[in-house]
Amino acid sequence: MWYFLLYRIYMDFNATTPVEPEVISAITEALCDAWGNPSSTYLPGLKAKGIMNQARDSIARMVGGKASDIIFTSGGTEANNMVFHSALEHFWKSRASAEGGQEENHQPNGKKVLPHVITSNVEHDSIRLTAEHLLKVGKADVTFLPVSKVTGRVEVEDVMAAMRPNTCLVTVMLANNETGVIMPIKDICQKVRSAKRSSSSPRVLLHTDAAQAIGKIRVDAQELGVDYMTIVGHKFYAPRIGALYANGPGVMTPVYPLLFGGGQERNFRPGTENTAMIAGLGKVNSANCQYFRFNSHFPGTDTLPNTCNVSILGQGLQGHRVLSTCRRLLASVGAACHSDRGDQPSHILLNCGIPYHVAINALRISVGKGTSRQDVDAVVEDLRDAVERLEQTD
Repeated sequence: MWYFLLYRIYMDFNATTPVEPEVISAITEALCDAWGNPSSTYLPGLKAKGIMNQARDSIARMVGGKASDIIFTSGGTEANNMVFHSALEHFWKSRASAEGGQEENHQPNGKKVLPHVITSNVEHDSIRLTAEHLLKVGKADVTFLPVSKVTGRVEVEDVMAAMRPNTCLVTVMLANNETGVIMPIKDICQKVRSAKRSSSSPRVLLHTDAAQAIGKIRVDAQELGVDYMTIVGHKFYAPRIGALYANGPGVMTPVYPLLFGGGQERNFRPGTENTAMIAGLGKVNSANCQYFRFNSHFPGTDTLPNTCNVSILGQGLQGHRVLSTCRRLLASVGAACHSDRGDQPSHILLNCGIPYHVAINALRISVGKGTSRQDVDAVVEDLRDAVERLEQTD
């Protein structure tokens, strides 16, 4: 059981997870015994390098890739930004090659041809805000696909309808952090790859942010058919570090660095590696991450087995008020990175077609592998008591 303070019950595992004891042991061991620079050729450095290689292999097996496909990053935000950067760089280099070295390509009306990105309107901010920035500064055209009001998913047909000759990237999360809805990534990849494209059109690169899926459902990058996948350690009992899966980086799949420096990570991500955190990331066995199943309000849609988003209807029962009144439950009203937005309802729920008066009362409850049935029963009772107190006050 994950208890905090005096019998408080933690149910915000989609925000972050506690680090496993064996992971802490791996981190501690690396700090003590593998303190050398992994680029050094003497024993402490070689030991650090060996630990990193083991971790790389472990993570690759976890997501169905090869060790060479894994690039360590500071976290999911950096990995997502690397994907945008790589896709746009590849677009311009491909255009320059096709046009004999000229990167300034224009349409017949004189307007510059920009790389086109397709994403959804329920993505994590590290996708949404990056896309909005590229659009604002005129570096890319972006289509934000609305999710279905019925299924909560990005529909494959909508992705295909949004495709353009200059589309260079499709990025859709594997599972949503608030609704738990699992997106049809495999079907999207198959349809995009089978679409007929002009020989002058750029390759369409396929990316999924799997931050909320790994450790909760089986994830296999090869089966999904993606070029890139974002991996975030602190979502599955590992430390706050991440990785980018790229299918054959630099050979089959373009990867261009955001940073320049000492050449670590095969020049894809320079900077002396954080050996201890990498050791911790590689220690997690995602097969051991089992959860209870909650029902979803999107009929016929697969959802994460640990995520329940529910609204308690009634005046004065806004999600933040209910949670602040609870005596045991520790949960949230949505993504932790949106906690500074006051009492506004989640834009993700609104984009899924949830009415404003319902969305503003929403609670996101996400359980972990240590959550017991007794915990769930206690939380239900805690919520019932909190609602009764609020109704008596108002």
